[in-house]
Amino acid sequence: MNLVTFAVYGVDKWKARRQRYRVPEKTLFLLAILGGSIGALVGMHLFHHKTRHWYFRYGIPLILLFQIVLPLLSAYLMR
Repeated sequence: MNLVTFAVYGVDKWKARRQRYRVPEKTLFLLAILGGSIGALVGMHLFHHKTRHWYFRYGIPLILLFQIVLPLLSAYLMR
């Protein structure tokens, strides 16, 4: 999922530079939520894409944090 998300961020940046039809921001967030948060974060920084938007700059790392903390918390509570 991370590779797919990374590729979508790259394609969207390519489209942005050529003023073509873009990938909706909702889709970019959904890909991160569905397990591609690392790919989204790497894609954002490598392609310099969506880094000016505060909701991406803080939202994607927050999604990653939740994806790390929630399973750990769940495992702890299930002991």
